[in-house]
Amino acid sequence: MSGNVTSLFRSTAAHSPSMAALTRESDGGAGPVDFCIPCNPYFPTPAMFDEMAGRLRDIITYYPSGADTITAELCGLLQLPPQCVAMGNGSTELITWIDHLLVRESLAVPVPTFGRWTDQPMETGKRVDMFPLQEAGGFALDLARYAEFVRARGTRAVVICNPNNPDGGYLHKQALVQFMDAMADRDLVVIDESFLEFADAEAEPSVVQEAMLRPNVVVLRSLGKNFGLHGIRFGYLVANPALAGRVRAMLPKWNLNSFAEHVVFMLRDHGPEYARSLHQVRRDRLEMASQLSALPGLTVYPSQGNFLFVRLPVGAEGTVVRDRMLTEHRVLVRECGNKIGSSSRFLRLVVRPQVDVRRLVSGLEQVLYGSRRGAAVPEPATGTSYSSGTAAVDRLVSETNGAGMRALAAQPAGPPGLAAAPAAGTGMPLPAAVPVAPAAATVGPMPVPAPQQVPRPAPVPQPAPYPGPVPAPHPAPVHQPAPAPVPQPAPGPYPAPAPAAAAAAPYSVPAGPTPLGVPARGGLTAAQVRGTDGLESVPAAGRPASQGRPDPAGMGRTG
Repeated sequence: MSGNVTSLFRSTAAHSPSMAALTRESDGGAGPVDFCIPCNPYFPTPAMFDEMAGRLRDIITYYPSGADTITAELCGLLQLPPQCVAMGNGSTELITWIDHLLVRESLAVPVPTFGRWTDQPMETGKRVDMFPLQEAGGFALDLARYAEFVRARGTRAVVICNPNNPDGGYLHKQALVQFMDAMADRDLVVIDESFLEFADAEAEPSVVQEAMLRPNVVVLRSLGKNFGLHGIRFGYLVANPALAGRVRAMLPKWNLNSFAEHVVFMLRDHGPEYARSLHQVRRDRLEMASQLSALPGLTVYPSQGNFLFVRLPVGAEGTVVRDRMLTEHRVLVRECGNKIGSSSRFLRLVVRPQVDVRRLVSGLEQVLYGSRRGAAVPEPATGTSYSSGTAAVDRLVSETNGAGMRALAAQPAGPPGLAAAPAAGTGMPLPAAVPVAPAAATVGPMPVPAPQQVPRPAPVPQPAPYPGPVPAPHPAPVHQPAPAPVPQPAPGPYPAPAPAAAAAAPYSVPAGPTPLGVPARGGLTAAQVRGTDGLESVPAAGRPASQGRPDPAGMGRTG
């Protein structure tokens, strides 16, 4: 693959160039092995693709049925009432309508996360209050602190992605339901379950049934990711009939295409194949995490999605690794430097079959540690600095010594009765309540060449047993045993929603919407995270302005 292909990453406004664009620019006409787009690699089956190919002329020639017909078929499969469901042309269309119809002045979202939850409301002039997930805590979302942040900020709409993209962090259903009830006085609570089909931490992890009973909760679900068909734009939301009806009334009659209709109507005959595909992805996730964890200095975070979030060794720059993996090994990886709350030291790697994983690991070994002259990881004597793709994250880490939020870091965990949330992404039942460890504590060192040591979170856990026999993954060689995960308490009761005046304590929150650029207590406004004050560019500390964050208008982030 020619080197000029990597220029597509700098010329496109999206998070990554499309596979079609990469294929057009490649020498041989074939695309790379895709570890970037989080898609199910085992579904549809080859037989299903053959069936669709045989009916291609009819599928693309004629109008599809109306959205009501396709929605009714999907609801029959999911056993959901059609009046509580709205199907969209991909989750992005539904996020757009949620923003236009249901979000008034402000929205809170943990970062890093799916880019449309930050970009879409900013494009329509909303205030986006971002709650930084702390690297020292493995990017786990503490629901207690998040609830405190929302009340202190006076945010009207709240978003949680479960599992979160890009880190795969998972929140248990019981904790999410308690959080939803604690946010009963907010305008809107969105639970984005786009990757929940790949989770195995609980038998019934979804909160769709609970959402239909609450007046302000919307659950977003994806079909393209689960079915391995990103090119067919289809997804759906579940809410009480009033909320779902407001969105459904705005959608065009034929907002779903004929491919989407054909796949939905195929599912009734291919349920077992779909279930097996999810089972295989979960098995591959364990094996892939094990192989990646064996690479020196590489940190793999626990995930319940169909992807793994990894931190590169100290000294490695993600854009360099991405470009070399693509040009030298024909492997496409997702470098996360343009995700708010992340940096270019992180990659998101999609779970794929073992034959592809071996190619990925071999390529990373050569790029990271190959001949030292061309290695991405420098010799220990050359220092440990790296160039982040997110200048605001570097600035935040520098100002807080890695502790995360400026204001809330010094505050108590929350008012009495607001217990800390269960550990995200544990994949195991919660232990009994125990004292909470400090939020910023590291959980254990990852062995790297001396004299450098980088903290890493607890090792990737084993999920609950599968219903059938599962071959145990081959243990990866390790230099020393990793410490056991820090126990987390079971979720405690959240306080009942308080009046606006009481909810603001102990903070003083000005009444009315906050203008762009006014600092959030304990967090950053959208403009600050982007590296601006809403008016002019703010360069990263120690760098000229030309090396700071690019103009927000050119930084559309998706995926």
